[in-house]
Amino acid sequence: MTTGWLLLMAGMGLAAGILSAFKSPRVWLVVTLCGAVAAFSAAVCMLASGVVWDWQPGFVIGGEALHLQLDGISAFFLVLLSVLGGAGTLYSSEYWSDKAHPDSAPSGRAWWNALLLNMGFVLLCANGLHFLIAWEIFTVCAYFLITRERQRPEARAAGWLYLAASHVAMIFLFAFFALLAARTGSWELGPMRERTELAPLFWLALVGFGIKAGIFPLHIWLPSAHANAPSHVSAIMSGMAIKMGIYGIVRFTGWLPTPDSAGWVVATLGVISAVLGVAFALGQHDLKRLLAYHSVENIGIILIGLGFAMIAASHGNAAWGQLALAGALLHVWNHGLFKALLFLGAGSVLHATGTREMSRLGGLWRAMPWTASLFALGATAIAGLPPLNGFVSEWLVYLGLFDAVSAHGHAAFAAILAAVALGITGALALACFVKVCGVVFLGLPRSRVAEHVHECGWRMRLPMLVLGAACVAIGLAPILFWPAIAAAATAWQPALANANALPTVPLVTLGAFHLALVALVILAAVFLWRRVQHNGVSRAGTWDCGYAAPTPRMQYTAGSFSGIITGWFDWILRPQRHAHLPRAMFPAHADFEEHTSETVLEKVVEPAGSFVMRISAAARRLQHGRVQSYILYLVLGLVALAILAVMGGSK
Repeated sequence: MTTGWLLLMAGMGLAAGILSAFKSPRVWLVVTLCGAVAAFSAAVCMLASGVVWDWQPGFVIGGEALHLQLDGISAFFLVLLSVLGGAGTLYSSEYWSDKAHPDSAPSGRAWWNALLLNMGFVLLCANGLHFLIAWEIFTVCAYFLITRERQRPEARAAGWLYLAASHVAMIFLFAFFALLAARTGSWELGPMRERTELAPLFWLALVGFGIKAGIFPLHIWLPSAHANAPSHVSAIMSGMAIKMGIYGIVRFTGWLPTPDSAGWVVATLGVISAVLGVAFALGQHDLKRLLAYHSVENIGIILIGLGFAMIAASHGNAAWGQLALAGALLHVWNHGLFKALLFLGAGSVLHATGTREMSRLGGLWRAMPWTASLFALGATAIAGLPPLNGFVSEWLVYLGLFDAVSAHGHAAFAAILAAVALGITGALALACFVKVCGVVFLGLPRSRVAEHVHECGWRMRLPMLVLGAACVAIGLAPILFWPAIAAAATAWQPALANANALPTVPLVTLGAFHLALVALVILAAVFLWRRVQHNGVSRAGTWDCGYAAPTPRMQYTAGSFSGIITGWFDWILRPQRHAHLPRAMFPAHADFEEHTSETVLEKVVEPAGSFVMRISAAARRLQHGRVQSYILYLVLGLVALAILAVMGGSK
């Protein structure tokens, strides 16, 4: 009963925020935060008690009775939605204020609340028709949030690409739910694993939800949408909206039977997304576009864990699958937290400098210590380094893969390859964020916009602190969050409830190791500080390599830092290079520019779209209004039919 009342309060708070968005920003802020807190409390109550909340009030929407349900999986995702929704709400009150954006801020607040409300409704829906309705509404809300800056052509183009990709996904999802309803005789959703004839529907769900999740190569909308949206919108899109695609895959692989090859396909897509996602990120010079490609990478890590869990489920729920599933589920939370933190940090940089181009930044640490420190914390987490949360979830996936090697056969060989790919991904992610932190926050300012910057206010700083604290908490005490993971895993596969391989003891050991590591680092820092204080420090200029007058232009750029690594992936990145090399002893001018294109979009999708449009234009020319031509078309059609009939009769 408590869960139901809390969910009602959450819905009323978000709905009240829509109504107050145009009148009172302060009222909107209060009621929206109250709604987020109520949703968080409801999800925690369900995960703590283990009691599934099921509500069928008898209301009819679209000819179907309303049916809402909150179980371990939906509650697990609702926790993330409420945390990121609350953080983004407070952040946006300063970042996208009425003073700075008088035309778009009020409507932006309304679309924000509608987005949160409908994502929550998707998580609760136990009816396929209502699921589709809420899914479409939240998709449209995201479009209006992405295109807040409609005066910019890039934002409009990103919005249209997102909308087009989302509606392609909607076609597949409509086919999935319609066929499911036709074969079961009802739009009601629930466990149906015994209905083996439903297994082929998995492929429709994988494409539909995969586009929303940003799985490579279905990710074509993601980089431009995340880069051009306001930063709090980028945070919710990367942290939660793409997780709705993961939610759909997790939910329906748990409720419905899947083909024997489903787990192998999901794991393969995970490996491809992880490796190529981070490769494309390394080639970016736009800070937010770089972060967007890391979303593709981390979705790949989640899919690796989920794919091997599906493979294990088909092998009698092997223990290594349970570990991989635990890592995948925890990484849903972890990626949402540290990626939202990074996007909010990038928003703080953009708010202060007005640019996302890393080649125009540099030296921001001195003027923006809070932003730089919290961004560095998020970078450490996303690189999977201890003692933060990213290491915990990836470690669980590694444990599952290593244990799978003992299973022998195809699963063992695939686990070895996946573990190697995951290791490569981690190394490349570390290199990428060393580049980002070094180019953006260290060194000297590379342009005038980076010389005169300011730290963000407390309403932007506090959400980043909360997200950073969550990253630290999961890293230092992962065992505290295990009940939530276990509840979601049990809801996905009830047979896991009695499993003996759930890694509670290793999590305690890992938490103790992380605490010891933190204590060791603190002791080392105190020792070094005291030694410096005792011996004194003399300041001197940075080693200048013999230059008489070093300038900021002599620093590494984003492109030069990662040039060797991105060269390994030229076959897929297809970078465009423009060089004017020095040709004399004292050249007056030289430059080098490199741009990494959106390979799938520009080399595959756009040519295919152009071909379709040319055919469409040619077909339109046939409709010119001349009756005699239409009669000729009919005659030609009849002749063709007659020829086919004669050929068929002769056989």
